[in-house]
Amino acid sequence: MNKNRYRIKFPKSECQSADQDESFFYLIESKEERKIRFHDYDTIYNFPGLYEQIFYDRLKCCSPKKVAEILNTSLAQTHENFTELRILDLGAGNGLMGAELKKYGVSRLVGVDIISEARRATERDRPEVYDAYEIIDFCNLSNEEKEDLSSWSFNCLTTVAALGFGDIPPKAFMVAFNIIQSEGWVAFNIKETFLNDSDSSGFSRMIRDLIFSKYMDIYHLERYRHRVSVEGEPLFYYAVAGRKHYDVPSDFYDKYFD
Repeated sequence: MNKNRYRIKFPKSECQSADQDESFFYLIESKEERKIRFHDYDTIYNFPGLYEQIFYDRLKCCSPKKVAEILNTSLAQTHENFTELRILDLGAGNGLMGAELKKYGVSRLVGVDIISEARRATERDRPEVYDAYEIIDFCNLSNEEKEDLSSWSFNCLTTVAALGFGDIPPKAFMVAFNIIQSEGWVAFNIKETFLNDSDSSGFSRMIRDLIFSKYMDIYHLERYRHRVSVEGEPLFYYAVAGRKHYDVPSDFYDKYFD
């Protein structure tokens, strides 16, 4: 892994009122300050080690480790083995979640993302993690892509820090959910406010209805500190792990986004 260190600056006074997905930082290059949003992954991934320096070194993100841990805890409840999992890692980014999953040993591990910069960053920094890494738009799957995904016989879906901010559309998450075999496993995290009844957004209502529905059983639900904000305040998320029972029909998610 590249150990480059960059000069970065957080504009605290400007970020205090910004939503989490609108936060940004300055990358200082040759005495010039380049403004980059936290969710400008296509730009961040082009700088080896920058993502890790921002989110893991400076902002203390622990979500890949946490979600992998609760998946392992859930498997232990049923005496199943991590090494039996064929995992689809949705929104795989530069492979940090894949690296955590790999520590437990998996049968197959496939990363998918929608931007080519993510795959290039993984191939550069963590080439040994995934058995395959595909660039796929799950909202517009081709027949060939469906057949390829089905051939892996996935029995587990993971996604970390990508739900609720437009990085992974709700439809994409549901399509991926349906690719997983019945009685397979699902593990993800989500900002705590999305599970609050006071949030009436379509996405929030859909997630609440999914995790408390016949489509899956919850094995682990834990509130934890995802990372700190640029002001040093804790940002809390829920880590969720459960077992899928049935595919979700399209009208389940369509009704939330008329």
